[in-house]
Amino acid sequence: MTENILTIAVIGAGGKMGMRVSNNLQKTAHTVFYSEASPAGRERVSAAGRAVSETADAIADADVVILAVPDLVLGSVSESVVPALKSGAIVLTLDPAAAYAGLLATREDIEFAVAHPCHPSVFVERHTPEEYADTFGGIAAKQEVVAALESENETARAVAEEVIRAIYAPVVAVHWVTVKQLAYLEPTLVEVVACMIGDLLKEALHETVHTAGVPEAAARAMLLGHTQVALANSLQGDNPFSDACLIAMDYGRETIIREDWKKIFSDEQLDLVIARMLKLEGGIRR
Repeated sequence: MTENILTIAVIGAGGKMGMRVSNNLQKTAHTVFYSEASPAGRERVSAAGRAVSETADAIADADVVILAVPDLVLGSVSESVVPALKSGAIVLTLDPAAAYAGLLATREDIEFAVAHPCHPSVFVERHTPEEYADTFGGIAAKQEVVAALESENETARAVAEEVIRAIYAPVVAVHWVTVKQLAYLEPTLVEVVACMIGDLLKEALHETVHTAGVPEAAARAMLLGHTQVALANSLQGDNPFSDACLIAMDYGRETIIREDWKKIFSDEQLDLVIARMLKLEGGIRR
């Protein structure tokens, strides 16, 4: 890991993720410039005690440029930023969709990395009220990060990892994969599957209360406790499900899950969901 003091630029510093990563970077010894286009975002940056810089000034001598902007504008933002960077700089994005779709402006002498937080695990050991309250990560609860680097430049990877560990701190591990593998993790595994199931649980809770007539406090208590047990039994093998539960689970699969659901792990479906997320009417073109 490098111990150099880096010059870092955060583009989109007043957005949700921009504020999160900036809060952590402000705690480091690195030289950080904060750029934000929207008036409301600029006010948030200033209110946090950080000076707002114009993008051209922020990136002029940056070793690492963090593009903390929405996926839909990553392509256009990169087109204005990448040509102005010094040779050897690293462009770090926080989501793999645009990189996978080939929407980012590129240069042969610029390194490109993507890093997405895993968020604190439901099984992570917590001790303080701050750790319990930090469900998203980047404040007090430990989390892991999955990252990708377009090249095999180990020096660039070490610099990128130092910044990644800073912006998502406290970080216990950074897992390096390819951009495509990261795309299969996010969106396929965690948004198409896990987040969808989370929203389905919310809908199921609503139906239990408003259709079946169960008191909400009782239904919520039963659901939240059994969700932890279901995850622990399925993913950690803590306890076996009962025979009756296995029968009910089979009924749930037959009733709710499509038989061909595993097709989402095909390249064709990955392209389809990312094109939909990025609103690419013509799809992803290779």
